[in-house]
Formats: sequence, C-alpha cells, structure tokens
Amino acid sequence: MARVRVQEAPFDIAAEIAALTAGRTDVGGIGLFVGTVRDSAGGRRIAAMTLEHYPGMTERALAAIVAEAEARWPLIGCAVIHRVGRLTPGEGIVLVATASAHRQAALEATAFLIDWLKTRAPFWKHEEFADGGGQWVAARGEDDAAAARWVR
Repeated sequence: MARVRVQEAPFDIAAEIAALTAGRTDVGGIGLFVGTVRDSAGGRRIAAMTLEHYPGMTERALAAIVAEAEARWPLIGCAVIHRVGRLTPGEGIVLVATASAHRQAALEATAFLIDWLKTRAPFWKHEEFADGGGQWVAARGEDDAAAARWVR
C-alpha cells in the first residue's frame, strides 16, 4: 500500500523504511531517494528555500504519480513524502522509498518517481539567498530530459 504525504514537519528516514517493511518478509529490495536543500545555487549561497503547494491538488497529483509507478513495477510498498514551508540547507525536502521482491524493480520505480515528481508535481520553490536576494526556481531542461525516458 502506498503512503503519500505533504507536510511541513521533517521526516524520519529509518521510521519510514520500518513502516514500509513492517511485518513483511517478502521484500527483497528497497529503493530510496532523499532530496535535501543545497547551500548554493548558481554560485550564490542559499539561506533558505520555501516550497509552496496547492493543498488537495498536490496530494492528488502525487497519488497519480505513485499509481503510475505501481502499475509499471511489482511494488510491495511505496512511500512519498514531500515537505513544504521554509527549509534551510541540509534539511530533507523529499523522501521516495519503494519496496519490491527484487532490487531492480525497487530501484527503477524510485528513479521514475523522483523524475516525475521533479517535473509533474505542483510545487513552487523560492530560493532565499544569504545576500538578501531571492528568486523562484525555474524548471530545468535536465529534469525534463530525465523524466522523458519514462514516457511511453
């Protein structure tokens, strides 16, 4: 069963993996991706990043992305947690964890999920620089190229 959450609070990686595999002996592989706030962008120091979303719409979009992964790979479980609000460098932004009987399915599903989250999930990111400036983060061509490999 998939768990999808959008939250302000930090996530606990170990607790999420434990919940994903609780009571299961059929898990042979776990795929994991944790995205964190970097301390610089374009040569400028980042003081914080604020992530905004549209409640309800965002959760539905994430659930649809997870459903697509579940249709493509034989997943035993899946967790996607995306944080919103003001985050500082080093804090976790997103956690994607998948469990399957075999490692390849877990790893591929994890890669798919993060690629599609980067390009299809409705989040808006604003970088706040240490020098007092700020900017909205634009979509990146390399993220679109990574996601394109999964288009059928």
